[in-house]
Amino acid sequence: MENRSYRYEILRIEGLRITPYSAYPVFILLFLIYVFIMVSNIGIVMMIAMQKSLHKPMYLLFCNLPVNDALNATVVLPGLLKYILVESDRYISYAACVIQAFGAHTLSTNSHTILIIMAYDRYVAICKPLRYHTIMTNKMVVGLSVTAWLTAIVKVLVLLALTIRLSHCTSTISNPYCDNPSLFKLSCEDVSLNQIVGLFITVVFWIISVSSISLTYLKIAQVCLKNRNSTLKSKAIKTCSTHLIVYLILFGCGCTVIILHRFSAHEGLRNLASVLLYVIPPSLNPVIYGLQTKEIRQGIEQMFLRRKVLPG
Repeated sequence: MENRSYRYEILRIEGLRITPYSAYPVFILLFLIYVFIMVSNIGIVMMIAMQKSLHKPMYLLFCNLPVNDALNATVVLPGLLKYILVESDRYISYAACVIQAFGAHTLSTNSHTILIIMAYDRYVAICKPLRYHTIMTNKMVVGLSVTAWLTAIVKVLVLLALTIRLSHCTSTISNPYCDNPSLFKLSCEDVSLNQIVGLFITVVFWIISVSSISLTYLKIAQVCLKNRNSTLKSKAIKTCSTHLIVYLILFGCGCTVIILHRFSAHEGLRNLASVLLYVIPPSLNPVIYGLQTKEIRQGIEQMFLRRKVLPG
């Protein structure tokens, strides 16, 4: 009974395999990307907070995304940087590993729920423009944001609750960072329940995510086809194309990691994809929204112009 309840207090991260020759170039590249992610995402949030013209439901809902991206990168990338720089110090406590897994999964899931509520905002703005301000009130914006975060938290808590009940027979994490599959793979017990429930919840969540986005865009496309207003069509294309690009990037990165987790023969490729999941979306999202969204682009330009103006 003691062996079945045993858990290692200290775990070793073994999924990050980098040669000594490439360690410093990879460290510098990853560090610069992390700095860019933090500066760009936090910068956009600060800009929206300071620009009164951007205090609209669309941008207030969008603020969830850069905040989530900054937190998402912070949960994973600093640890990776430490493991690259100090190869002998790839150890983490079990409690810290569970917390990291919770943060990584919650924030990744939250990226989808945030994009779903942003799609709903675009649906109301384009399909029900006359009722937009009565529907998208401050209370609705807060409610949608809280729903997005709570949905992700509850989903991940269910998965991790099934994992932390298991005993351990190894202390090696075969991933660049802690996540739920790596944690339940520490056990030699039957983990079929973890795999079945995890796959079921993931598939249901992905179906809801894809269905919500698809239904929203079908409704928007239907309204645009019926309406001959070229201004409405132009607005719909600009705002929706930006949102869709961000969603497809997130969807592609997430699908790749989930699929590769099912094939142990491609462990190296899976580890690379796992890292890119926390690099590509958080670094591309602010660029895509900054370049494609007129109001955000103008806000950035105004901020730089103010800095160039000398007092007096």
